Amino acid sequence: MEIKAQQTKLSNNFGKLLREKFGKGPEAIYVTVSKPYVLIYISGFISATEQVLLDQGQDLTVLTTREYLMKSLDPEMRGQIKAITDIDIQHMYYDWNLDRQTGVFVGVGPSIVAEGKDSESDYKGKKKVHEEIISISRQAEKAPDRVESYMLGSRTLVVIREGILVPIEKQLIALGFVETLRVAKRQLEGEMLSNNIHFSDILDAEIQDVFVDWNFELDNSVISFILKPNDS
Repeated sequence: MEIKAQQTKLSNNFGKLLREKFGKGPEAIYVTVSKPYVLIYISGFISATEQVLLDQGQDLTVLTTREYLMKSLDPEMRGQIKAITDIDIQHMYYDWNLDRQTGVFVGVGPSIVAEGKDSESDYKGKKKVHEEIISISRQAEKAPDRVESYMLGSRTLVVIREGILVPIEKQLIALGFVETLRVAKRQLEGEMLSNNIHFSDILDAEIQDVFVDWNFELDNSVISFILKPNDS
């Protein structure tokens, strides 16, 4: 199956899956398959119940509920990706922008960090992007031990950080506060990434959305930028 056909099939399947789990599917789904990555960007995604909670200022409740729903959705998404693309997803990352009613899922196959992808890791402004990421990370927690990034087409940039957790975060994880920590970090770092004024100039593109998620066991993080190139 060609990549475009894979992307279309995944888009249809994920729309149905999200509708079954959340009671409402997204208005649009955009899938990018670029081994070993599969990135799914959704828009127009909010249920009636969630909207009521958001209107009452219960953003944290919505985010926390979605965290638990994703635990049941994760293996099904991996299975769909494997069946259609033959990519064996090892880790899933996801995040939401409730204000924009958007979200992202990033599936990562083998050797994401151990082996770079030259054709995608070489892009204009990479060094400056890494400098900004390190600066933001230092403000939020600490400078990462390692940063890698990959441009998946002209509209999607993924950044991988390794070695970012500080001792107090590791202790919170050990005490079982995983979901609370994830939501707190998502709010903090998500705001810092969204408010950064430099990424747009560096990448010569409008930053339509930015997302971040973590794998606490591996002590790494994936940041996803959804771009609109200025020359498009």
